[in-house]
Amino acid sequence: MNMEFITIEKWDEAWWGRMEQIYHEAFPSGAKTEAILRSMLNRGIGYLHAGVHQGVVVAMAVTGVVGQAADKILIIDYLAVDKALRGEGTGTWMLEQIKAWAMQEYSIRGIIIEAESGATESHKERIHFWKRNGFVLTSYVHQYRMVPEPYQAMMLPLGGSVNVPDDGEGLFRYINAFHKVAYRKG
Repeated sequence: MNMEFITIEKWDEAWWGRMEQIYHEAFPSGAKTEAILRSMLNRGIGYLHAGVHQGVVVAMAVTGVVGQAADKILIIDYLAVDKALRGEGTGTWMLEQIKAWAMQEYSIRGIIIEAESGATESHKERIHFWKRNGFVLTSYVHQYRMVPEPYQAMMLPLGGSVNVPDDGEGLFRYINAFHKVAYRKG
């Protein structure tokens, strides 16, 4: 499938309208609100990415960069593919585009995601997707106060000198720092 990769750095209502359905379909509860996403982009701490096929958004992601200088890490906060295209390589294509963008723009040293740590088939499929794409699952299970399901951190190291901590707690320092800034008002 021939697709175009778009990165949106400032809130754009038209682009959001084109990707919103995929976002809400993939994350029906617990996802950041439109107001929080808008604030993240307008404050320069988050990005929206779209995979577009024949003028239609078929995949989307929300990302942010954390860390300083040579210690920059990309957080993929959300990655979603149109339900009709799941299992056809669109998610992997989108991940590769995001990785190339982040390495070119920020010289990141790794990518971190947090995956639900549940035992449902959906949870297992998501973890399998990330593992298949080179991410390392850590053992630490993190429980947020306001979210019912537990999470585990996963990391895709980039570059030869990056080690993924076995316990994952160190990765949640990056994730929590990103969330703290994302939820901060203006």
